[in-house]
Amino acid sequence: MAILPILEIPDPILRDISAPVAPDDASLPQLIADMFETMYDAPGIGLAAIQIGVAKRVMVIDLQEEQDEDEKPIRQPRVFINPVISEPSEEVSAYNEGCLSIPEYYAEVIRPASVRAQWTDETGATHDERIDGMLATCVQHEMDHLNGVLFTDHLSKLKRDMALKKVLKGQRLRR
Repeated sequence: MAILPILEIPDPILRDISAPVAPDDASLPQLIADMFETMYDAPGIGLAAIQIGVAKRVMVIDLQEEQDEDEKPIRQPRVFINPVISEPSEEVSAYNEGCLSIPEYYAEVIRPASVRAQWTDETGATHDERIDGMLATCVQHEMDHLNGVLFTDHLSKLKRDMALKKVLKGQRLRR
């Protein structure tokens, strides 16, 4: 396993549309392991392969159920290969989203409160579920990445510009 660099805006690779993954893709186990290690190190709750420069339709999510302050969160890793979302609910939810590719910037995004999701996991099992709550928000956020969309694209131009300025300033300070 390896902790890989996470691409940050304005890297143009983040706008690439990810390609479907073949069922016999031998690189998947290593990619998935590296994605989880990278996500946990960041720390984050979701990561799309494109965020580490791999244009494959793979995303990992772990909402990490909270525990008491003295205990580590309970990990619940989930892998989504070639995910498809459909049937968005009319009901919406607002969540103050952040992104590992847009560090230290958060903004309220309104998304459908639930969606139908279909995907294959790392074992090859297929899933077809109606999901809601935080998982639905996270799946939609990561799915956007697979389609070259960032959460800031759901914001006004002014807020998008503010996010870019903040990230660029942070990048200059880290150099």
